[in-house]
Amino acid sequence: MDASLKETLFDTLNFVKRGKVRDIYDLGDALLMVASDRISAFDVVMPELIPDKGKILNQISLYWFKIMEPIVANHVISGDVTSFPAACQPYADQLAGRSMLVKKTQPLPIECVVRGYISGSGWKSYRQSQSICGIQLPSGLKESDQLPEPIFTPSTKEEVGVHDINIDFDEAARRIGRPLAERVRDLSLAIYRQGAELALQKGIIIADTKFEFGLMGEDLILIDEVLTPDSSRFWPQSAYRPGGPQPSFDKQYLRDYLDSIEWDKTPPAPHLPENVIAHTRSKYLEALRAITGSDNDI
Repeated sequence: MDASLKETLFDTLNFVKRGKVRDIYDLGDALLMVASDRISAFDVVMPELIPDKGKILNQISLYWFKIMEPIVANHVISGDVTSFPAACQPYADQLAGRSMLVKKTQPLPIECVVRGYISGSGWKSYRQSQSICGIQLPSGLKESDQLPEPIFTPSTKEEVGVHDINIDFDEAARRIGRPLAERVRDLSLAIYRQGAELALQKGIIIADTKFEFGLMGEDLILIDEVLTPDSSRFWPQSAYRPGGPQPSFDKQYLRDYLDSIEWDKTPPAPHLPENVIAHTRSKYLEALRAITGSDNDI
């Protein structure tokens, strides 16, 4: 039986928003976040689902949220459905493994991107200007090279179907205020360094990633997801060879497929063949096993 989840329709709960991957409900003093099996690429949601993807993302995020607590507080109240409010229990089967009860915050209107290696849009920018988001880099770097130090390269946070835009630090500071921009920059770099070091011990290079933060009064906390295959580039250390694209445990495989069929990256997205769906799922599952040491019976 196909247990994939495209979207939720919990009639007795207060639906708030459907993002690229997550459905969000307002429970009054908390939010319910449900990770579906939708997948997006180039900021467009694909018509097909990746079975169990939401569960995989949810479990990886819960793992990292816990590990990063000494660095920064996070929005997780619980990932255990049995501890959710009574109003959620009629939907427990759909929520199991793929949901979190989280604190309400005011999300910051920027994506906090950290790059430790040069790839993707960063590589494209480097070839044009020898810089990424206004940060000048050494000459002679090859695609997928490790950078001398991780760099903070923020972007805008756009609605579903609209591409995020890379911005420099000054523009991020203009949008959220310089003191806050400096705080999220420093936290993002600290989280990345810790995550990259731990992942490397498990044979995974985290090439780059993006974080989201929210404010609870004056408190800045980590929200959304952390160091998942949706928000990061994961490369197997054993196959790492600078000078071109790398094999990966993330949705780069899907992006590469979409590039190969010359899709113009505008909606509607093309249909995905069964082998691409199956291979993408296996990449995500491999990442879960490598990072957490378990697949939680997925």
